[in-house]
Amino acid sequence: MDIADQKREVKSVKSIPIISDLVKDYFDGDLTALGGVKVRQPGAEFSQEVWKAMRKIPVGKTWSYADLASRAGSPNAVRAAGTACARNLIAPIIPCHRVIKTGGALGNYGYGLEVKDWLLRHEGALK
Repeated sequence: MDIADQKREVKSVKSIPIISDLVKDYFDGDLTALGGVKVRQPGAEFSQEVWKAMRKIPVGKTWSYADLASRAGSPNAVRAAGTACARNLIAPIIPCHRVIKTGGALGNYGYGLEVKDWLLRHEGALK
């Protein structure tokens, strides 16, 4: 799948054009462009911890949902970590696409598995 086939364009928002530029830079190959963007979204305390932990997943790497739960401070809360991934409103800034199942399967992704696969290949996490 070619991500260009998605027919979505990055649109500038007058109040935050820098974000649009950074998203464009990311898709143009600057894989670290989104790393410094400060964000906050509404959610439960554990979801906040999960989203903070996700921001620490290096470009080109993946963590399992179990890894994510552990790094968010609750190793037994694997399903809750998955729920936090599903509720992430600001992908790929909070890179939920870098979270996969323990066995290596991609798991779910709100924008579809083809997009998740493309993002991971774009970042070099999959060959």
